[in-house]
Amino acid sequence: MVRRRLVPEGTKHGVSALGLQRLLGLGSYETAWSLLHKLRRAMVRPGRDKLVGEVEVDETAVGASTPGRLGRGTFADKAIIAVETRARGACGRVRLARIHDCSGPILTDFVTNAVAPGSLVSTDRWQGYGGVTAAGFIHQPTSIAASGDPAHVAMPRVHRVSSLLKRWLLGTHQGAARPHQLDFYLDEFTFRFNRRSSTRRGLLFYRLLEQAMQLDPVPVSAIVGGRP
Repeated sequence: MVRRRLVPEGTKHGVSALGLQRLLGLGSYETAWSLLHKLRRAMVRPGRDKLVGEVEVDETAVGASTPGRLGRGTFADKAIIAVETRARGACGRVRLARIHDCSGPILTDFVTNAVAPGSLVSTDRWQGYGGVTAAGFIHQPTSIAASGDPAHVAMPRVHRVSSLLKRWLLGTHQGAARPHQLDFYLDEFTFRFNRRSSTRRGLLFYRLLEQAMQLDPVPVSAIVGGRP
């Protein structure tokens, strides 16, 4: 008897709702789509540890640009990324979040929620990061223009993660992530990236199901609306 492969080759970066519908033989695309979103809601473990040590932080544009806008306001959809640094340019754990703009309160609030107090936070010299020191962090701003290096060289880890994120959204999900649901896709990317070297995939799935069972039921109507 030939057993059907539960997870086919090429899905290590996740699967789209259409791909899951075909894989499981579901009659409804909506069923597959809502199942994936319910699992994404379980990918953030309550009380998870904050990033520590030296952490790179930067924003990245996601989606189409906004007509008539320049600079950091060019893109309506933005994500902010924090990455722990490791030796020889390697990345540690990451945290990502959708942000509406790059103002000081929003950027400082993200750093406070994602990074442990007292950590060294490396950013560019954007004025929005001016409150990081007062929030209890060692702030190390770098002027990209003055350094003489391109941004991906001056801050390699956040730009590597940004590139992987965009490739994942365009490749696996065909750019179909809606702005008001972007948070959940960022949660899935974070979950996958932070466990990229795990050799116990079965246990990871088991833990994810455990967390999913602890969540309150979420109707499809609420999932469609995304987070406020």
